[in-house]
Amino acid sequence: MLAVGACIVGGVFGLAGTAPAADPRGINANSGTVGIVSGGVEGTYVRIAADLASVLDDGDTLRVLPMLGKGSVQNLKDVVLLKGIDVGIVQSDVLAYAKRERLLPNLDRRVKYIAKLYNEELHILAGPDVTRIEDLAGRKVNVDVQGSGTSMTASLVFDMLGITVEPQANDQALALEKLRKGEIAAMAYVAGKPTRLFRDLKAGDGLHFLSIPMSGALLDTYLPSRLTNADYEGLIKPGEQVDTVAVGAVMAVYGWERDLERHRKVARFVDAFFGKFDEFLKPPRHPKWKEVNLAADVPGWTRFEPAEQWLRQASAAKDPQSAAQLPAARKEEFRAFVEQRGVQPQQAEKLFEQFLLWQARSQQ
Repeated sequence: MLAVGACIVGGVFGLAGTAPAADPRGINANSGTVGIVSGGVEGTYVRIAADLASVLDDGDTLRVLPMLGKGSVQNLKDVVLLKGIDVGIVQSDVLAYAKRERLLPNLDRRVKYIAKLYNEELHILAGPDVTRIEDLAGRKVNVDVQGSGTSMTASLVFDMLGITVEPQANDQALALEKLRKGEIAAMAYVAGKPTRLFRDLKAGDGLHFLSIPMSGALLDTYLPSRLTNADYEGLIKPGEQVDTVAVGAVMAVYGWERDLERHRKVARFVDAFFGKFDEFLKPPRHPKWKEVNLAADVPGWTRFEPAEQWLRQASAAKDPQSAAQLPAARKEEFRAFVEQRGVQPQQAEKLFEQFLLWQARSQQ
């Protein structure tokens, strides 16, 4: 209320002055604003949204307004239903979930995506009396608030593993306190590593991450990943790693008609984002930007037309020979990665075929 009051008072005194306001009705200012709904205050989404504002803000021409969100499901609803929200950062599996649950009609037409951002890791942090993920059967496990991306992914992963837990729906900060007190056995959290919530934890706190065993069912939906000492030096010893899975983060947008101002406004955002992308790879931007492949397809999603156009034009200017050499250059690296994680040869071959298909599409 104080901030609002200050804005109102400032406006009154500004009008009382002798110099006329350049944009008294705020038409120019509003035409350049793009609202982005992100995530909770401790998560990666909000830091990504803050980076977007820092890099792309250009006065009245383009101003990015980051907002806190309440999880992927709610963010998707907000993109579709709320005025002032043009873009939402969501998990890639939320669209399939929303269709399955019939949360909103005509989602294929109403929701598009600008780009896949990066992968987010599933963190399962447990108390000292839990040594394996199977030990969580019948125990209280926090899965974040109802409608969150973590809640959705945790339910899917535990179901695929055949582990029935007693889900709790606390926000993550409260869940961490309950875990420390022994009131819950573990907490699940989907966030880009290293997440600020766990970054400062120490081994002396008695908490530790649980490994997730790889399975064919999991790898059909998620990517294998791992947590290391470089991510959480207070919880993981040097040389050790914790196996987990990752889900993609997507920049979702409403599928506006081309002749509408909202479409043109988001198109300007797309041009600025793609055109200045190299700025996101420099300090002090979040390290997750270095994982982004702007051309990566997202299965089940349709790309926003201005983004598709930008990529086609950029692709035409690339050296096709360099793109063709990429699969061979990464082949051995990929196979070594999955072998280290204990993935069966048959499953590894399937994953590698999917990897090559993804790379081929990203070069189109």
